[in-house]
Amino acid sequence: MKKTALILFAILLFIPAFAQRDRAPRPVRHPKGVPMFYEVIDGDTVFVDSIEPVWCFPRGRKMRNDDWRKDYRLVYNFNKVYPYALVGRKMMAQVDSTIKADVTKRSQRNAYTHDVMMELFRIFEKDIRNMSVSQGMLLMRLVDRECGMTPYEIIKTYRSGFTAGFWQTVARIFGTSLKKRYDPKGIDRKTEQLVGYWESGAWDSFYFSVFMDFPKKTVIRKEELGSTVKSREDRRRQREQEEKESDIMRRAMKSAKEENK
Repeated sequence: MKKTALILFAILLFIPAFAQRDRAPRPVRHPKGVPMFYEVIDGDTVFVDSIEPVWCFPRGRKMRNDDWRKDYRLVYNFNKVYPYALVGRKMMAQVDSTIKADVTKRSQRNAYTHDVMMELFRIFEKDIRNMSVSQGMLLMRLVDRECGMTPYEIIKTYRSGFTAGFWQTVARIFGTSLKKRYDPKGIDRKTEQLVGYWESGAWDSFYFSVFMDFPKKTVIRKEELGSTVKSREDRRRQREQEEKESDIMRRAMKSAKEENK
C-alpha cells in the first residue's frame, strides 16, 4: 500500500513538468515607440517631448482674403523650385570667387564660364525640363531675388549679349521674359511672404496647414561646381565645346517650338 501511494505521488509531481514542457512558449513582447528625453526635477523624473506646430481651422470655416488655401498652387510650386534658387545663389558666389582669384585674361574667363554653363546643363537640365511653365517663371523671379540679377543679366554678364538674347527669345516663346524684376511689394508680394515662412523655419507647419500633409523635399544632387579655370593648352578644346553649345541651343529652340504648338 505504501509502495502504491509513493508511485502515485511521484506521478503527480511529474505531471506539471510534462505539461509545462509540451505547452507552446509564450511570444516575446518587444517594446514599441521611441526613447524620450527626460529631466529630473526635485527628484521627480519628467519626460519631455515636442510636436510640430500646426494651424487648426474650425469645421465649416470660410476662406478669407489671406487664406493660403486659395493659392495652394503657388505654395506647391514654391516648395519645389525655391531650393534651386538658393543653390543658384551659392554657385554664383563660387563662380565670382573663382574668377576673382584665378582669371587673368578674357580668354580664360570665357573658357571657364563656358565650362560652368555646360556643367549646369548636365546637373539641372532634366530637373528643369520636368518643371511646368509656371514653375519655371517662378524660379526665374526667385533667382533675381537671391542673386540680385535677372536671368538675362546673369547670362549677359557671364557669357555674352548674344547668348542672353537667344535665351530671351526662347522665354518669349513661352510668354515670359528673362528681364522681369522681382517685386516684393507688388506682384511678388505673396511669394515674399512664403520666403518669410521658409527663412523663419515654419515652412513645414505652414505647408501642412494648406495641404494637410508635410512637404516633399526637393533633393539637389550637387550644390557645388566642379569647373576650374583651364590652362592655355586646355583652352584649345574650346572650339569643339563651342560646337556642342550651339547644338544645345538648336535643340532647346526646337524643343521650345514643339512644346508651344
